[in-house]
Amino acid sequence: MFENLSKRLSETVDRLRGRGRLSEENIREALREVRIALLEADVALTVVQALIERVKARAIGHEVLQSLTPGQTLIKIVHDELVKVMGTRNEELNLNCPAPAVVLMAGLQGSGKTTTTGKLARLLMERRKKRVMVVSCDVYRPAAIQQLETVAGQVGASFFASTPEQKPLDIARAALDAARRQMADVLIVDTAGRLAIDEAMMAEVAELNRVLNPIETLFVVDSMTGQDAANTAKAFAEALPLTGVILTKTDGDARGGAALSVRYITGRPIKFLGAGEKLDALEPFHPDRVASRILGMGDVLSLIEDVTRKTDQDKMEKLAKKVVAGKKFDLEDMRDQLTQMQTMGGIGSLMEKLPMMPKVGDTAAVGAMGDKEMRKMVAIINSMTPRERRFPDLLNGSRKARIAKGSGTQPSDVNKLLKQYMTMEKMMKKVSSGGIKGLMRALRGGAMGGGMGPGPGFGLPGRGMPPKR
Repeated sequence: MFENLSKRLSETVDRLRGRGRLSEENIREALREVRIALLEADVALTVVQALIERVKARAIGHEVLQSLTPGQTLIKIVHDELVKVMGTRNEELNLNCPAPAVVLMAGLQGSGKTTTTGKLARLLMERRKKRVMVVSCDVYRPAAIQQLETVAGQVGASFFASTPEQKPLDIARAALDAARRQMADVLIVDTAGRLAIDEAMMAEVAELNRVLNPIETLFVVDSMTGQDAANTAKAFAEALPLTGVILTKTDGDARGGAALSVRYITGRPIKFLGAGEKLDALEPFHPDRVASRILGMGDVLSLIEDVTRKTDQDKMEKLAKKVVAGKKFDLEDMRDQLTQMQTMGGIGSLMEKLPMMPKVGDTAAVGAMGDKEMRKMVAIINSMTPRERRFPDLLNGSRKARIAKGSGTQPSDVNKLLKQYMTMEKMMKKVSSGGIKGLMRALRGGAMGGGMGPGPGFGLPGRGMPPKR
């Protein structure tokens, strides 16, 4: 998300960064570039006009022209105004009410409501330790109820069974009674959608809202619809007491216009971003972090949270103790490191959050290439025997040929892997002198792309991952 916008804005930022002084003409020229970049990103025209006017008012005043670092000052102003447009801060779900707290999911068909219901259930169970029940009131779309049942089973949430023959209001009332009896903390209600807004859909979801009196009414919208996402959200906000918005499919939206438009047009906060099909691919929306990513400043805070939450801390500590004790870092350990990076969303997700990564070009394409190479490396290691993984020196020509055939690769790929392994092993030896704490820091740096991940020949063509700062 934001690849195109980040690239254009980063180019504008680079032209300003090194200048000792800026004139009003420099600023106007830069803001014209910013305006074009925002419009190309499918940001709503009213939002672009308001944003540019606010930046211009601050930039042409003393704040920039008399600054010692005018380029950086202008960048900071653009960052601050982007944050204001998107909502200034993350707004968590409000579950402060007698249990069960009811969360109503509304939106058009195809926006990803059912999958997002499962993702939200998982997030509440894992991060806020809530007992969650889910129910489907969608009696129109074929297999909608079965889909939610499957998703609930995958995330471990309680599922309240319903049938297409029932009325949505009857399902909702029965589910609320069941949630009270089973002492669920949260009841998430998945509602029916249509291909377009119509009176029947609005009347039904409004009646469900009246009967359930939810603490949160969330509008789920496909970010890839661009400006239409903001307009549809506005229509729902006028018909329902929406408390927030969830933007889905942000991993497929290179423009990002919806994220910059929804809050301004609807007045409702974006609470979550859905990025990917996996059921853990739902993240709280932080306007300040998103603004930093748009301007190529990275999102290191989210990256650190990913490392802490998604990596296996016990495995990392065992590896650190093993290496500090003088035992050799082997190919099984390398496979664990690669798997940890895959768990975090792969190289694409990593690159999105690293500062100034738009400079490498299309980060999505480069990330996809890196993830492909990472999967290849894991396949090669899996084709080895346990003894070969522990003692890589055993790998002669005939063994390499067998491993390549078993993993669907070439012997040259096996040699590349071994070269990468030797680099990692040398680094582990070097940092092990710092003891457990030093090695744990190095391992976390590896998960964050600081030298342990795929380097030249794997992932980023012609270059390794950026050095750890």
